[in-house]
Amino acid sequence: MTLQQLRYLIAIASCDSISAAAHQLFVSQSSLSVAVKDLERECGITIFERSNRGIVLTREGMELLGYARQVVEQADLMEARYAKDVQPSTRQLAISSQHYAFPVEAFLEFVDEYEGEGYTFSLRETRTYEIIEDVRDFRSDVGILYMSSFNEQVISKALEDANLSFTPLFTAQPHIFVGSHHPLAGKAMLEPEDVADYPRYTFEQGKTNSFYYAEEPFAELPHKKRVIISDRGTLSNLLSHHNGYTVSTGVLSSEMHSGIVAIPLRTDERMVIGYIVHNERQLSDLAQKYIDTLGIFIEEYNKGYSGL
Repeated sequence: MTLQQLRYLIAIASCDSISAAAHQLFVSQSSLSVAVKDLERECGITIFERSNRGIVLTREGMELLGYARQVVEQADLMEARYAKDVQPSTRQLAISSQHYAFPVEAFLEFVDEYEGEGYTFSLRETRTYEIIEDVRDFRSDVGILYMSSFNEQVISKALEDANLSFTPLFTAQPHIFVGSHHPLAGKAMLEPEDVADYPRYTFEQGKTNSFYYAEEPFAELPHKKRVIISDRGTLSNLLSHHNGYTVSTGVLSSEMHSGIVAIPLRTDERMVIGYIVHNERQLSDLAQKYIDTLGIFIEEYNKGYSGL
């Protein structure tokens, strides 16, 4: 099995046609057909079936395609990282995180303090499972997410399967975030049923949209009204101008200081926010420095600082 064969497989599956893939790759149809037959013989499966609409992946073919994409992506990442035109002095750090403000502010401080001659730093606020994939596939050095008694078993299994480890940063009581104009804004404590009639704001999770991968606790609780978003800016605007709510750590971000309040939720549930790393990858000094910067923000949080 070669990378070339796997690239051919991916191209054929994307085009749903051997002839179209051959045209796209500038190779002969016979070369692609031979590559598919060799793969089928080596794997002992049938990859494609012919139909009136052309060729269709079998169940075994779909599974093989998933593995092929992972292998080819890893190869492409390795080639990009060690390409000849990459300067040795270029330092790299990539972070993937759920939608929290403190990783962003720690990242900004980290970038401000770094004085290296050349670097490529990236921070991506994204979906829960994509954070796990990013760290698993070495696209990110560090991932930031939360676990609770509700999702711990599922998330821990996903981390174990990806050969990742989770290190807690801090534990938070779930809070209800609402606008200062909200009818519940003056409450000192809320029960889960208090918000049942209000729209709930949640971050979308794409193909892994399950209660266990939600970024907000109590995603399993029924709610008649739901608004799905993908960024914190939209969340802040919704909270400021509408009577909806979200559930989070209670740590107000800088854009939430004006017009938004966080009210404790009466529950024994706790959110454990932490970072994940790959077990087969030693943390770089840059990654460790970023984690140390996160620790400074966490210390401020534990002192009651609300500027995260």
